[in-house]
Amino acid sequence: MSGLRIALLANLKKNAPHGAGEPQDRWAELDSERTVEAIAASLRQGGHEVTFVEGDESLCGRLRKGDFDIAFNICEGHRGDSRESHVPAFLEMLGTPYTGSKVLCLALTLDKPMTKRVLAFHGLPTPRFQVFDHPFGSVDSSLRYPLFVKPAGEGTGMGINGDSVVRDESELRKQLQWLFETYGQPALVEEYVEGREITVGVLGNTELRVLPALEIDLSTCPPEERGIYTSRIKSELPTVPRYLCPAALSDAQVDELSRLAVAAFRALGCLDVARVDFKLDAHDAERPYILELNPLPGLSPGISDLVFEAEAAGMSHANLINVVLLAALERYPELAARIQPVPALTVAQ
Repeated sequence: MSGLRIALLANLKKNAPHGAGEPQDRWAELDSERTVEAIAASLRQGGHEVTFVEGDESLCGRLRKGDFDIAFNICEGHRGDSRESHVPAFLEMLGTPYTGSKVLCLALTLDKPMTKRVLAFHGLPTPRFQVFDHPFGSVDSSLRYPLFVKPAGEGTGMGINGDSVVRDESELRKQLQWLFETYGQPALVEEYVEGREITVGVLGNTELRVLPALEIDLSTCPPEERGIYTSRIKSELPTVPRYLCPAALSDAQVDELSRLAVAAFRALGCLDVARVDFKLDAHDAERPYILELNPLPGLSPGISDLVFEAEAAGMSHANLINVVLLAALERYPELAARIQPVPALTVAQ
């Protein structure tokens, strides 16, 4: 038995196709060389041969030339409202096996309003919301201030700042106007849930492993961020919040968050790995609300929420990366039969 030839697919910040007038956080989702090198090193610990390939327009030709067994995909994409689904679509056209969620899931979860519609259909708690296609639409009378305003199709906190929580219509119109001028896309406006920020990672497929819940304590962040998990904090100040894992929760809270995380993972069609973000309502016995789900969670050691959660579960970064790979190999038994998992890099359920 031998290792696999793996194409590690990512979009590096240094390769971003910059354009005039783009928002400051336009490329916040893209990965650093440090992250890619860490993932490659983890896969090599699993006995595999790893080659980095930038997930851009040249991808198709480079994959054909590389003769790879499987792609480890963390590409965020460069353009379009379904950009996270572009690389998996390429891979499916080529018949190349890959890790992570498929085309529909990645397109769906980048569309925050559609994600919330699916969650609501399945009876999963998510704040009431309205989509604005322009800044002057009438406000749904059922919504109650304060409201939270964010782009409908971005991740990594893009478009979220200290003014994202609005407390009356004047503030709402001002933030909507700024968002449309800056990002040129619909806005998601949802009822703001004041309370604790919690995130929960999920690994696997047939059998799911729920990682310890992590709380992001923003009390150590600059006052101008106003207690909001902003784009600036996520991109420029990632080490400033306190990451508490396992979070200080009751057994009943852990059970409920785990149930909701698994239900959301299943409802949205995730595969191998995902992270579900919650708020615990400070005014309703800390009732959990699902804010969104990320099927391409950050995998950077020392920074990413999912990595902190894995560490709390006794998993090294190499463990985590290789467990994601092994989960994907459940779909490709002919590849799974060719490898001998390294015992030190597998963690029992």
